[in-house]
Amino acid sequence: MKFRNERERDLEREREILEEHSVMERRFNYLLVISLLLGVSFSAVAAGSNVPAIFIFGDSIFDAGNNHYIKNCTAQADFAPYGSTFFKRPTGRFTNGRTVADFISQFLRIPLQKPYLEIVNGGRQNYPANGINFASAGSGVLRATNNETGVTPLQVQLQQFKTLVDQNHINKKILQKSLFLFESGSNDIFNYFYPFDTPTLTPDAYAQSMLKEVQLFIDTIHKLGARKIAVFALGPVGCVPARALLPGAPVNKCYGKMNKMVKYYNTGLDNLVKGLPVRYPGAVGVFGGVYKLVQIFRDDPKRYGFGNVDNACCGLGTLGGQLQCGKEGYTVCKNPNEYLFWDFFHPSEHTYKLISKALWAGDTTRIRPFNLKKLANITLPRF
Repeated sequence: MKFRNERERDLEREREILEEHSVMERRFNYLLVISLLLGVSFSAVAAGSNVPAIFIFGDSIFDAGNNHYIKNCTAQADFAPYGSTFFKRPTGRFTNGRTVADFISQFLRIPLQKPYLEIVNGGRQNYPANGINFASAGSGVLRATNNETGVTPLQVQLQQFKTLVDQNHINKKILQKSLFLFESGSNDIFNYFYPFDTPTLTPDAYAQSMLKEVQLFIDTIHKLGARKIAVFALGPVGCVPARALLPGAPVNKCYGKMNKMVKYYNTGLDNLVKGLPVRYPGAVGVFGGVYKLVQIFRDDPKRYGFGNVDNACCGLGTLGGQLQCGKEGYTVCKNPNEYLFWDFFHPSEHTYKLISKALWAGDTTRIRPFNLKKLANITLPRF
């Protein structure tokens, strides 16, 4: 009887989410039409010609080496065999090659963005015109997440960007045409399940506190000039090999409780994007359905070139998830791009490439209300 009541409660919650999603969808479609009538148009020019720069915020999914420049930061990927497949050397990226942000830059035909801390530590007077990567591996949308490891939380990443804009180091004229990429939250949610501290909030309340920070982030980048905003869902965090580190987490299947929390957070992100036309007139946002994409790969691995969707290519122990790649004692597979996961937390370059292609040119089952290629070529009205 208890199970039945819990199941009924879950079904009721799912119905509420679907009803909310339906209302937001209709409202968003209406507002999108109004925006188009007000002057938003799709350009038919070559891909990338409307986007001079990309500004990137988030965690290790995007980090291109910022943590390497943080003294005493323990979240690092600046050692072999990270970067070995594409760059042939470690770059600070937490994979064997390129990330989604790198692929999107290549699709746009602009140079890859340098890490913010590489730029400032180099003493540069002229900041790059193709954008900047502010992402920091290990960080979260909550300021306290992994702060003891020395990472740069989202709030500080935002302040770094704001300072550059306020000091005119970034040409404000390019901001309206630039893409702003955001992905963060997996570290916050994974940490919720650590056994060291008993959570003081319910999973839903915790996710709501995360969404509040994301809303503040979008508010601020819009005020600073952002108009083309891409928000990416989290992947199924409960499926990462590092779940083997958590007491009580299953290793023969994904961690259902964690993925349920991820889906709740992702629904909130989707709704934030749907509300963009109301809250930020003149701005356009897209929501990348990364969670669904990864589950599609897991359900039909051979079709997408995967031979293993459960274990880390590089690591050690159960699922390859009990030791970080590159640490003493690790092992590495022969064909990294046959693996969904490169290390205990992060996808392989092959996975990132598949995700990037879907986000760049996919239909509304992959990214909505339209893909990044269309977002890049939108001509926005001037306000």
